[in-house]
Amino acid sequence: MLRITDARTGEPAEIRRALTRVHADVSEDDTSALRVLLVADVLARALELGGSPVLLVADPPAGLRERADDLGIRPSEATVTRGGQRVLRVTGSGKPIGAGAEVRVEVAAVSGAGEPAVTGSTLRLALLSHPHRTPVPLDATALAEAADTLAHWRKAVAAWATRPSKPVPEPVREALRAAWEDDLDVRAVLGVLREVEGARDMPDGARFETYAYADRLLGLELTREIGATA
Repeated sequence: MLRITDARTGEPAEIRRALTRVHADVSEDDTSALRVLLVADVLARALELGGSPVLLVADPPAGLRERADDLGIRPSEATVTRGGQRVLRVTGSGKPIGAGAEVRVEVAAVSGAGEPAVTGSTLRLALLSHPHRTPVPLDATALAEAADTLAHWRKAVAAWATRPSKPVPEPVREALRAAWEDDLDVRAVLGVLREVEGARDMPDGARFETYAYADRLLGLELTREIGATA
């Protein structure tokens, strides 16, 4: 079961399986607002992986919506007032928390000079590499590391895809789910993938299935290079 820290109380809230509305509050057109949309997108993915149907609600400025599309963030409804037994509201840090029964998910700001030099999955990975309540220092080093990691993993996944398929080992599946269900700890998910890559006793086919499974949460298009050199 997903447990997410409620910014109103500072305590974890258990999000049981049910139709859920995820609202992303964004009004600016900057990278911090883009990160709010990204966290809402990953939160919706985590809920769906746990069996909960999700309505994603947001009304970003047109420029921010274009940037969100580039990051693979799903489309959203501008207004939904009904539907969903639970409402999760994703907001930037420093925003008014307010009262009510909604669980508030706070997303820290992104720091860095000007607009990032990269977009797409590379920027998505750079933003996902930090806990959502921790500020992201988005500099050239962080972006270069994300680009290198993404290129390396896509190449590895394409190679593993040529091997006989094997199921995701159950302990690995449990570790991945435990990570993202613990306050949406995507950084821990990335750590599990690094361990899987280096595991000596794991068949390549199982590595492939593990990365493909985790990418349902991450949205990094890790299988994009499959067949590219065929």
